[in-house]
Amino acid sequence: MSKSLLSLLPPGLIVDQVTLDTDRVIVAAHVRAATAACPLCGRPSRRVHSRYNRHLGDLPWQGRVGELRLQIRRFRCPTTECPRRVFAEPLPTVTAPRVRRTRRLAEAQRTIALSAGGDPGARLATRLAMPVSGDTLLRLVRAEPMAPIPTPRVIGIDDWAWLRGKRYGTIVVDLERNRPIDLLPDRQADTVATWLKAHPGVEIVARDRAGAYADGVRQGAPTAIQVADRWHLLHNVTDALREILTRHHRDLRVAAKLAVAPVGETEQELTVPHSNEVSRPPTRREQRSAVIHAARHARYEEVIALKARGWSQTRIAETLHLDRKTVRVWLRSGQPPAWRQPAKGSRLDPFLDHLQQRWDDGGHNAAQLWREIKSLGFTGQRTLVRDWARPMRQAVRSAASMASASWPAPSRRRAAWLVIANEHEIDQTEQAFVSALIARSPELARTITVARAFRVMVREQRTGELDNWLLTADGTPLAGFANGLKRDLAAVRAALSLPWSTGPVEGQISRLKTIKRMMNGRGGFDLLRHRVLEAA
Repeated sequence: MSKSLLSLLPPGLIVDQVTLDTDRVIVAAHVRAATAACPLCGRPSRRVHSRYNRHLGDLPWQGRVGELRLQIRRFRCPTTECPRRVFAEPLPTVTAPRVRRTRRLAEAQRTIALSAGGDPGARLATRLAMPVSGDTLLRLVRAEPMAPIPTPRVIGIDDWAWLRGKRYGTIVVDLERNRPIDLLPDRQADTVATWLKAHPGVEIVARDRAGAYADGVRQGAPTAIQVADRWHLLHNVTDALREILTRHHRDLRVAAKLAVAPVGETEQELTVPHSNEVSRPPTRREQRSAVIHAARHARYEEVIALKARGWSQTRIAETLHLDRKTVRVWLRSGQPPAWRQPAKGSRLDPFLDHLQQRWDDGGHNAAQLWREIKSLGFTGQRTLVRDWARPMRQAVRSAASMASASWPAPSRRRAAWLVIANEHEIDQTEQAFVSALIARSPELARTITVARAFRVMVREQRTGELDNWLLTADGTPLAGFANGLKRDLAAVRAALSLPWSTGPVEGQISRLKTIKRMMNGRGGFDLLRHRVLEAA
């Protein structure tokens, strides 16, 4: 029986008895060796002083909880000068002193904790017949010292958010093995420099465009080659284009209309409103309302002018015969109040459902609709029905004219990407938009040409074109972006000549975020560091 159960036991033990219960397997065993060495003097001894039993948790067997009842012997030390008279036989391969689980069970449970965390790991371990609490799993993770970090040759560094907008850390990834090798508690230059000084031998560092990392690498590893990430370079030029397009918002709107306009329609035809869209003359009620609003707006301008002269709210209210609360509300809002009165009911309201139903059925004649609802009890004039039908008719005409061509103007960020994208990356409407935008502004066309050249240079890593591109960009709105590249010129050159980037680092950050969210904010930085580095 003992031979068949050797696989159940750590090496060096002999099975004495096996007891099967409904939920557990209890294995009684003793140590095979006849002697034990004194932990102080090291001399072996055969003189047994006494015996006692240790109850240790062990790996499960056939879905049952494993328990090892190990008989431990106490020996007498044979050296008379040794201060240790009696000692228990050591079991370094089986378990640690004063621990109630075998080493192999602790290793299995720690692996579960590194992958699943505390409470989720405890639930999983219980299902696997290795019951343990979540707190114990976390203690197992923290108790084991981490292996020394090997000094890599090529690393990538980037920041990650522990609490977005408030607290950030830094991850260091070995790019040759694509494995995270350390987490740093912040993203300061001094922290990065200290880490690099403690790990001499780093030759290449891939990073983003952040100045703190550049300073940290220069301080900690002055001989290392810094490589700017190519994705960040393209992102930076897109941001620069977005700011430039802010000054061309009218061009963006007109180009969006031209992109879907019928063939032959000019820009003037797009900007001049159609005859059916010309606004109707204001009614007498609207004219009276405009006069009243103009007077109130003038009073608001007086309040703003007196406030600019340093008057107090009380003095302004007394001078202009206004309530002080009104003055305070106007000044806080920073804009003229609307003075809109809530809409009052109309005699047409009880018949709106009928009118809408008839309109949907195709009855668009206002006079005919008026006669129909008049027979139903409507006492108002025909002009009420005509005024109700006017916006409905205009909506129908606008929908008919725009049904075949409708494309919203892209945002500045989207437009910045469209103008430098390849033709096969965008559809025909977007290509027409870019062509119309370039045709409207020669200055913008030149800027887009320079930005496209930069994108091709970065994506195809044409390092020999960098100097000429910087000279070309100096005379364009991209000169500020080019000056930023000059301040980090060595890293940009390395980005165009070396294959390294922070792409693998971003992948490790995504994995780190998953682990951090699994911890639900209840674990500290040390636990996160263990799980990210050891469960890789």
